[in-house]
Amino acid sequence: MNFYNGGSYDVVVVGAGHAGCEAGLAAARLGLKTLVLTISLESVAMMACNPSIGGTGKGHLVREVDALGGEMGLNIDKTFIQSKMLNTGKGPAVHSLRAQADKLQYHLQMKQTLENQVNLTLKQGDVIDLMVEEGKASGVKTRNGAEYHAKAVILATGVYLKSRIFMGEVNYPGGPDGLATTQELPDNLRSYGCNMRRFKTGTPARIHGDFVDYEKMTEQMGDEENTPFSFMNQALKIDQISCWLTRTTEDTKFIIEENIHRSSMYRGDMESVGPRYCPSIEDKIVRFTDKATHQLFLEPEGVHTKEMYLQGMSSSLPEEVQVAMIRSVTGLEKAEIMRPAYAIEYDCIDPTDLQLSLETKAIENLFSAGQFNGSSGYEEAAAQGLVAGINASMKIKNKDPLILDRSEAYIGVLIDDLVTKGTNEPYRMMTSRAEYRLVLRQDNADLRLTQKGYDFGLVQQERYQRLLVKREEIEQELQRLKKKKVTARELNPILDTIGSSEVDTSLSLYDLLKRPEINYKVIEPLYAESKDLMQDVKSQCEVIIKYDGYIKKQLRQIEQFKKLENKRIPDDVVYERIDSLRTEAKQKLKSIRPHSVGQASRISGVSPADISVLLVYLEQRKRGNKNV
Repeated sequence: MNFYNGGSYDVVVVGAGHAGCEAGLAAARLGLKTLVLTISLESVAMMACNPSIGGTGKGHLVREVDALGGEMGLNIDKTFIQSKMLNTGKGPAVHSLRAQADKLQYHLQMKQTLENQVNLTLKQGDVIDLMVEEGKASGVKTRNGAEYHAKAVILATGVYLKSRIFMGEVNYPGGPDGLATTQELPDNLRSYGCNMRRFKTGTPARIHGDFVDYEKMTEQMGDEENTPFSFMNQALKIDQISCWLTRTTEDTKFIIEENIHRSSMYRGDMESVGPRYCPSIEDKIVRFTDKATHQLFLEPEGVHTKEMYLQGMSSSLPEEVQVAMIRSVTGLEKAEIMRPAYAIEYDCIDPTDLQLSLETKAIENLFSAGQFNGSSGYEEAAAQGLVAGINASMKIKNKDPLILDRSEAYIGVLIDDLVTKGTNEPYRMMTSRAEYRLVLRQDNADLRLTQKGYDFGLVQQERYQRLLVKREEIEQELQRLKKKKVTARELNPILDTIGSSEVDTSLSLYDLLKRPEINYKVIEPLYAESKDLMQDVKSQCEVIIKYDGYIKKQLRQIEQFKKLENKRIPDDVVYERIDSLRTEAKQKLKSIRPHSVGQASRISGVSPADISVLLVYLEQRKRGNKNV
């Protein structure tokens, strides 16, 4: 094919899903001429699976993306139809915000944001190959015959590489929601030295809302007071739309068991690995045989559509079996399927082939993000896209990359897990993966990361000033609470009404707030100054006071963690020459090429004894021992 010159850019982003949007916006906002290419303009920020943003662990990622200057939090705040804070019965470390989105409006708002962004060009184009010169990415080639030259390329291809749809005995090449698939690009990536893998995911059916018996279901309403995702927004008021809770029946189980041999996965048609934490309904029936029924949620896909998303019923069963299965569910006896469930297989890269900056090891100036990196979920994709966009820009500007470690952000945990440990299935973020989660709360993401976003040039002055004001207000409020004393005569009547133990002497409000049952609503009658404070300042002060001892303990743990993270490993270390290292450790260290001893210690197959050997080697090298 003869290719024509389509133009030259600083950064070309391949894909406009949740990763590609953040990558493109970040690069453009950092002043780089950016091109975002997508297989279809209808796929921009498309919600191919559940119509929601956030959730346990994932909500942390969205708020970190927002704090760094990304777009996802702002976009869902414009387009949500229901909002709920999850896990409020537990500690603040695991509180996670989740919002139902108007699926179409989310897409349209993000598309408009890209279209209006200075330095950014959005085009429809199917990328089939890279341009690589002397081991460096220099552009891309499209199916229509265009060559786009670039100083850096970011692959955010989602699930579109050699993707194949599966429903029972039926399977065919295709992308999500009837979109096309790209066949040539993954083979070309292999030819350049990228190690590719095959993963799968799936999505439930969408059903028509008019054929649902809601009286048989339990209504799930949003919170009365909505917490925004973006730190730039205060409480948002909308007329929320309810979700609905129902359950499968024993008939559902019987139908699935009778037809399990027709499921694409159980037929053996699929060669790939799916997400463990988002099993299909067939998997649930097989793995949890003791359960007669399973919980399902019915979620509206938007204000101007009757489509309802059936969360918890992902499947690769034939369409006619899906009809019988869904109609066996309580309240769905007359259900009409608008879009059947399906499983989808796709090619992705082995994430251990990436550096912590998300630049590939095989090709310089080639970065990647999202499901192409082996993760699952919109939020995981957006987080990686933002980092890839920043770091591609930093590479072009000859500046150091943004690398967040595990003690700084959930984004750091996500990327470190992928790059250092790898994954044998689509990776999903969970709070349990973050060992310092009491410090990495979603409520303090702005306090942790806005400064970094500002230093890298992505956070604008208005947001930065808000951060400085908030920090100052928190510090001043903590000092006021320590100074404000309340007498026993004033305090005991209030304590008595809430069942809290009385006091004999005066007590500072700071010490009073240490009690689990005491909050600002309790102390406001004694403390008029608090009425002028923003709620997020009050919330921060409460958490800092109530969890002071635990937070200090975790900060000490982080200090120890930092010691190993700060022990850098030179790029030219030849691990094969370190005699006392075990063979497996040599192979793994050579493959991953960790930046620090801390990262090396998290590599599967590298033991504590190997780390001790490595520390001795590095110390000898530092002292100039000629034998190392």
